Amino acid sequence: MAKRVLFAASEVYPFAKTGGLADVAHSLPKALSSRYDVHVILPLYRSIDRNKYDITLLHEPFNIEMGGEEYTIEIYGCLFEGVECRFVYAPLLCERDYLYGPPECGYEDNALRFGLFSHIIAALLRSEHYDILHLNDWQCALAALLIREDPMIPTKTLYTIHNLAYQGVFEADVLEQIGVDSRYFTLDAVEFYGKVNFMKAGIAYADFITTVSPTYAKEIMTHEFGCGLEGFLSFHSRKLQGILNGIDPEHFSPMSDTALVSTYKNVKGKKSSKSDILKQFALKGATKPLFVFIGRFTGQKGVDLLIETLPKMAALECNIAILGDGEEEYSTALNAIAQSHKNVSLHVGYDEALSHRMYAASDFLLMPSLFEPCGLNQMIAFAYGSLPVVHRVGGLADTVKKFENYKEGSSVGYGIVFNTPASRALLSAVQKACELYIDKKRFEEIANHNMECDFSWSESAKVYSRLYESISK
Repeated sequence: MAKRVLFAASEVYPFAKTGGLADVAHSLPKALSSRYDVHVILPLYRSIDRNKYDITLLHEPFNIEMGGEEYTIEIYGCLFEGVECRFVYAPLLCERDYLYGPPECGYEDNALRFGLFSHIIAALLRSEHYDILHLNDWQCALAALLIREDPMIPTKTLYTIHNLAYQGVFEADVLEQIGVDSRYFTLDAVEFYGKVNFMKAGIAYADFITTVSPTYAKEIMTHEFGCGLEGFLSFHSRKLQGILNGIDPEHFSPMSDTALVSTYKNVKGKKSSKSDILKQFALKGATKPLFVFIGRFTGQKGVDLLIETLPKMAALECNIAILGDGEEEYSTALNAIAQSHKNVSLHVGYDEALSHRMYAASDFLLMPSLFEPCGLNQMIAFAYGSLPVVHRVGGLADTVKKFENYKEGSSVGYGIVFNTPASRALLSAVQKACELYIDKKRFEEIANHNMECDFSWSESAKVYSRLYESISK
């Protein structure tokens, strides 16, 4: 009988998504489902369309006690792309306009909301057997502590850090409210500069820890990228491993993508997609290289660097289309640049279908991230025949090789790589991209090569499988 895995995440595509975690929480369980009986669990947010996905109540509501308060919990379920999905509903957790809060800040009671999510996970494991609990990011990290300290739960836990910059740090007085004994308020457990750190619970109490790329696993144990946890992670390094994320080749395929105006199998087939996006973004010049930026407007994604460099990029013979949402100051600054440059266009908001069409239309994808745990955008760009322009950091260093070193028949993806997060370096990389684009034969050869590379979960799923087996012996 296949071992049972409960895969817990605060967002899962297509039900709820703010970033790459949702894509991973959709595609990794799917890749593992041939080896394991995998169930995915997430909150049933108000924004999720229950009718669309045929989400139904699984059994009678039950109560959970947390910090002296009782909460009524309902469990729902559906089958999506061959994977059983479980949804937990409690008004405190789910009845919000946003998953975590407005772009500028998180909800003040997120400690209670996601503390409750962790308690619900633990309660389910008391009533139903799973061999492995796979936890993701800070929102469910507290479950590792709850499970380790409960002798009634034999389940082993694996904890994945998708982004160390978001740790779930709250004032110390939430400890009692989230039902955690004060004896855990120590440096070895959840205490962090006088506050409570959810992510520390995952790191300290999980049986094994992974990050989403090999380079990021090394980076987070340094002062530059450790976000204050570098020493704690180094202490737990014996149970830490970096495993590269993948993408779902069925969801990201230009040969079958229903979001596109026209499907294609090689770079020459991108013309109609490019015409479509140029028209939508009011850009002119189909023979010019089209650069796109798709992502959150945050400092991590290098948006300050992008804003500083955009006017100089706009002076080149190229078009630039930007899609994203996030901090208002960035949206305002980007809009001002777009208004003053005819070859720069901005669309504010999250639009999954539009993002697919932009990958298909683009010649180059801009990823000037200051740090990037893994990044999926560059892998998607490869699949759609768009060359990534990246800062050599984290998962970008693991996945994007310099186009100058292109070798026919290799299995790696190529793009334009710069080593310093500075405007001059980004501008130089964009100039290189424009020069490469002029050499049509070479550009198309590299882009077509990238489209053939395998960035699916096939190899990484095998690594996760080996980890599951080792920790559940």
